[in-house]
Amino acid sequence: MIKTRRKITVAIADDHVLLRNALARLVNMFEDYTVIFEAGNGKELKTQILQHGIPDIVMLDINMPEMDGYETAQWLNKNYPQIKILTLSMLSDEKAIIKMFRLGAKGYLLKNTNPDELKLALNTLSEKNFYLSDYVSEKLVRGLNIDGGKEEKEVILNEKEREFLRWACTELSYKDIAAKMFLSTRTVDDYRASLFSKLKVHSRVGLVMYAIRNGIVQ
Repeated sequence: MIKTRRKITVAIADDHVLLRNALARLVNMFEDYTVIFEAGNGKELKTQILQHGIPDIVMLDINMPEMDGYETAQWLNKNYPQIKILTLSMLSDEKAIIKMFRLGAKGYLLKNTNPDELKLALNTLSEKNFYLSDYVSEKLVRGLNIDGGKEEKEVILNEKEREFLRWACTELSYKDIAAKMFLSTRTVDDYRASLFSKLKVHSRVGLVMYAIRNGIVQ
């Protein structure tokens, strides 16, 4: 008997109905994905999750009425940290991009993105837990000075933590990083949790931004 592979479930939160519907049709055309519900804002998204279940990925707009993308990302990260948030917005400035990543987003696309990149972003999110396009990577690096604001308190890292940070700046999964460092996946998970706490970040992107800002990677 041939086993049917489970499709990756997606929810879309965007207040523009036509765009939202078009996105849903597009994602449903991708072989491994299915849209389980749509919402017009974060408040609707909360209700839909209770009614239809927890999606694997939420495609999230920023500018929405009642409960915008920032508030929704924060709520999702607190209540459903297993959900991968892919921001899809018209906002292209560094502050918006950095803020969404700080609130728990795992990827960020502009609404003029072509379908091939959307599919790549979904695939990469599913396999590696985060997606950084060249455009967003450049914006993040440019925005580091803006994001820096106050001086960071110096954090002392040991060599293994610094090595882990360098690997975290690649596209390797945490499992692959464990193999590269000759460690168990549990030990690597411990490094990640420890660094999240030490550096006061909440995502892999936060680790990457810290590593770049502090010269651990170029």
